[in-house]
Amino acid sequence: MDVTNPGKAAQFWVKLVGIVTALAGVYFVGGGAWLAWLGGSWYFVVAGLLLLISGVLLTRKRLSGAVFYGIAFVFSVIWSLWDVGLQFWPLFSRLFAPAAGAVLIAFTVPLLTKERGARLFSVTIGVLLAVAVVSSFISSFQPKGIIRNADVQSKADEAHDVAPNSGPKDWQAWAGDTKGSRFSTLSDITPDNVKDLKVAWTAHTGEAVVPDKGDAEDQNTPLQVGDSLFVCTAYTSLISYDIDSGKEKWRYTAGRGNSTYQRCRGIGYFDATRAKNVVEPGKSLDTTVSPQRLFFPTGDGRLVAIDAHTGKPAANFGDNGIVDLKIGMGEVKPGYYQQSSAPLVAGNVVIVGGRVIDNFETNEPPGVVRAYDAVTGKLVWAWDPGNPAVTREPLSPEGYTRGTPNVWVGMSYDADLGMVYLPTGNATPDFFGGERREGDEKYSSSIVAVNVSTGRPVWNFQTVHHDIWDFDATGTPLLYDIKNDDGSVTPALAETSKTGMIYLLDRRNGKPVAPIEERPVPQGNLPGERYSPTQPYSSMPGIGNETLKESDMWGATPFDQLMCRIRFKSSRYEGIFTPPGLDMALQYPGSLGGINWGGVSVDPTTNLMFVNDLRLGLYYKMVAAKDIPPGQGTSEGMGWIVQKGLPYGSLRERLMSPLGVPCQAPPFGTMSAIDLKTQKLVWQIPVGTVQDTGPLGIPVGLQMPLGMPTLGPSLATRSGLLFFAGTQDFYLRAFNSHTGAEVWKSRLPVGSQSGPITYRSEKTGKQYVVIFAGGSPHSAERGDDIIAYALPE
Repeated sequence: MDVTNPGKAAQFWVKLVGIVTALAGVYFVGGGAWLAWLGGSWYFVVAGLLLLISGVLLTRKRLSGAVFYGIAFVFSVIWSLWDVGLQFWPLFSRLFAPAAGAVLIAFTVPLLTKERGARLFSVTIGVLLAVAVVSSFISSFQPKGIIRNADVQSKADEAHDVAPNSGPKDWQAWAGDTKGSRFSTLSDITPDNVKDLKVAWTAHTGEAVVPDKGDAEDQNTPLQVGDSLFVCTAYTSLISYDIDSGKEKWRYTAGRGNSTYQRCRGIGYFDATRAKNVVEPGKSLDTTVSPQRLFFPTGDGRLVAIDAHTGKPAANFGDNGIVDLKIGMGEVKPGYYQQSSAPLVAGNVVIVGGRVIDNFETNEPPGVVRAYDAVTGKLVWAWDPGNPAVTREPLSPEGYTRGTPNVWVGMSYDADLGMVYLPTGNATPDFFGGERREGDEKYSSSIVAVNVSTGRPVWNFQTVHHDIWDFDATGTPLLYDIKNDDGSVTPALAETSKTGMIYLLDRRNGKPVAPIEERPVPQGNLPGERYSPTQPYSSMPGIGNETLKESDMWGATPFDQLMCRIRFKSSRYEGIFTPPGLDMALQYPGSLGGINWGGVSVDPTTNLMFVNDLRLGLYYKMVAAKDIPPGQGTSEGMGWIVQKGLPYGSLRERLMSPLGVPCQAPPFGTMSAIDLKTQKLVWQIPVGTVQDTGPLGIPVGLQMPLGMPTLGPSLATRSGLLFFAGTQDFYLRAFNSHTGAEVWKSRLPVGSQSGPITYRSEKTGKQYVVIFAGGSPHSAERGDDIIAYALPE
């Protein structure tokens, strides 16, 4: 072998390359041996040995060191193709870093030999590999894994004939209507001209959330009625703006409520001059005091009625405009109960459920749902899941039944059927159910249809039996009429779940429209727990709930991928319904979803329902209460969870690599279109880039469309557009709703978890699209921006 005698700088470089390669080999051998001992892949051991030999030889300035690296790289290519096929992001994770290392070593070879042929060969290989590395990096900016099923694409003649601009021009409910549609017939903004959409005005609430000072997030979807836009804040202010200028008209501040969970996702609107009396049919309503009013939930458990024109409390509602929702609830510790979703206005009643703090203890506040007279604030009815004898006030001095399943997400209302649809969570605490009661089991993680006049249950359907995973029914139920081939119409209800399943039911009786199969599921052995032998699997397309394999483990590099593989193989995992136990187990989808509270939107002209998701797994175990370290368990989310009053707490962490990226392969969040008639997936695209996030929480600054976890609602329009902002990068986007192609985006000052809305101004004739940008959970950047977009004059 002909070895050169390079200068000191060159010698240092060669030695440095050798040391780094050898250290990589040591890491691979050590971690790979652990993985192999767990029954996982032997690749890392073999590759590690080759890298270790390569590194040692390179430190000795041996050309054979480069040869051994080449062997390791070729072996990695062969193994990667065998492991994951031609999938871009899995291959990128496995080969990008080794390929970059191969380029480095190829250009180092001339320092190891004087032989002209070897130098020329290595430089040629280096150039080719460099081209491949650069090409793959450029390719990473193009979306991958797009699904478009042209053979099941909806046809307009099989859907509903909805004329452009034929529906309401206002946005008077959280989802645009009481049916969870998030759809507008306004059609001035189209896929062809949306590229011209510009900021028309920007307003500020003056109440940007302060990070690290209480659990506060801005997730508000505004309402718009007439010439007013109404926005609520996490710090319990309600503000009215002019819809054409963004100028503030009035402001009402209800106080900051609590510091443990501060949200205002939306408000309710009531017009007494147009409302139907559902409690006493035929009886007229009092329209003398604040006939148009807003219902505003506060963080400390109050419901406030505000005159929509003046911003003053409606004097004839409750106690000078306020109803204390804690009445009848028994003991309510600060932060243990509040509204986390918009009140539902159904006829002349306003209906509220309530968020109950997760996992702190047993005997938490009740999950009761109550309806109040929208004019007077008088309690009309109460549905207590734990006591069917309760019809209004609690029968016990202690209040309604404590610790029952609650309704913390948005509800829906069908005025024709006279039914309200309630999506429930599971009874608290979430992860142990051995002590749950009959009512807890019957109504947990369910859709419950109740009579709007009486609050009495008509039917219920359970999405998860004996839920010990926190797999709540999460979306505002979508009420949608499916046109059948024989000309009949099926009044359907679509409900999403954290499991990633979608249930399509007949909303008249709760019977499945899309087949649902009870399948056997794994059984656990935790002392004192019991298990459902089966769970309901929907035939509707599943979103982000595939059963993971070791080869699905991912990472920004092979190094953190190895740790993800070790975590996977060292944990018990048996699919969606892996039961918790005293050993470490994986949960995928995790308790964040799947599909979370943003719900869905729909385009009735194509039968397409649009669903966004997040794909974040967890690893967790149950821990005997006596073994939880003192002072731990102050969080209801990750880390130690006490579950006081139960024999077990838990330890939970997100399934992330050491670099802080999800362990399963991208996408981590998608937008999907599902045909509600054919019940097929029409298209699915990854949404969101790593521009404003990245490994170790450091924004990458690059628009690589991996598809990041999403949180927030979408908006569909008659013109064929789908607007969405709930990504981890700071954009409001518009997609062609027929194909999923992105047709426009606008940079936001911060992230958004809010739902876009659209309306037309009577004064100017303009159609606006409005988004509230307050910040995203993954980023410390916060804002208070209300941004309105419109086409140029």
